[in-house]
Amino acid sequence: MKEAIYKQLEEVREASRKLCMLPDSDINDILTDLADRIPGRAQAILEANRKDLDRMDPDNPKYDRLLLDDSRLEAIANDIRNVAGLSSPVGRILENRALPNGLLLKKTTVPLGIVGIIYESRPNVTFDVFSLCLKSGNATVLKGGSDAMYSNIAIVELIHDVLRRHNVSPDTLYLLPAEREAAEIMLNAVGYIDIIIPRGSQQLIDFARKNSSVPVIETGAGIVHTYFDKSGDIQMGREIVFNAKTRRPSVCNALDTLLIHRDRLDDLASIVEPLAEKKVIIFADEDAYPALLGRYPSELMKKAGPENFGTEYLSLKLSVKTVSNLEEALDHIARYSSMHSEAIIASDPAVKDEFLKRVDAAVVYANTSTAFTDGAQFSLGAEIGISTQKLHARGPMALQELTSYKWIIEGEGQIRL
Repeated sequence: MKEAIYKQLEEVREASRKLCMLPDSDINDILTDLADRIPGRAQAILEANRKDLDRMDPDNPKYDRLLLDDSRLEAIANDIRNVAGLSSPVGRILENRALPNGLLLKKTTVPLGIVGIIYESRPNVTFDVFSLCLKSGNATVLKGGSDAMYSNIAIVELIHDVLRRHNVSPDTLYLLPAEREAAEIMLNAVGYIDIIIPRGSQQLIDFARKNSSVPVIETGAGIVHTYFDKSGDIQMGREIVFNAKTRRPSVCNALDTLLIHRDRLDDLASIVEPLAEKKVIIFADEDAYPALLGRYPSELMKKAGPENFGTEYLSLKLSVKTVSNLEEALDHIARYSSMHSEAIIASDPAVKDEFLKRVDAAVVYANTSTAFTDGAQFSLGAEIGISTQKLHARGPMALQELTSYKWIIEGEGQIRL
């Protein structure tokens, strides 16, 4: 397998070298054509997706991530069109100046080269990654999970057909075999792949970080908190908590832990009441549990243990932690956060501002839902993932984050003495 993969990666490298000559107008035509052709291939894609879904337990938190339907395909097509409508991130001049010796220095953005994505049960990522990488002049190597094997194959077949129609090498996008061995080969493809971005569980991210010889940008895992302060508004809290927890519980920006100020325990039942209609199971600490007893369905209540904090649920489960002040809330977040998305609900401007300054996360919110951590919601078109690290990129990674830069120096015969 290794020899066959490396041979294909050589073809990807060759295709990558030609992408810099592809005009942005041609890239936009490819992406628009791809979006327009999704409805015509929807039946084949959904049939492939059904084969994947049939192999997964519907109670698995990954099931919703794996699921495709007509509305999701329509949203994907719209996202691709949005990407096509964005300005190219390549060729932007970041710096332009002359040195005293007459040399002209120009710092300009360039593609990363070949971007490798290793991901789990999210076939929409196949479309998102390809569109963002092509728009930013990058070739793409994908390693999807076996859970989405049939879906990914059907999607890549469509993308390859569109590339051929526009006389662009299909090697611009390479889907690796679904076997785990292919992931290990990918992670050590130094000289073939320039950067690897894992998207999925903390286990997947840890696996990539520990086993990769290729540089890795960490994305994905979200252990998300919302702190309801002493000054928080009840109605606002009800709506924000409900949205953050139940809109799509299987995604990384979904709420995992609600922190509540001790002085507002009497309002806790009112804040979480809407969650009952979605049958959200609440793991309440020793102070929150009595406050909910008799006011939240008993069959949906459990006493929280240490394992219920610092957990990314990806399902209709929520832990509740009581804190005495902002400092305790900040300490809890600092201990358990994955530095993805954190939020506060507060009317006190001093408390709100301190929270926004002190919380160390890629995205920090005040008085709104963490569900907005999304490239499309940030008007970025789509996203490669949510970077939780601090080098190169942080937060939603889109077109700008898929570029590096190079220095261009022009002279008139100068030599260094």
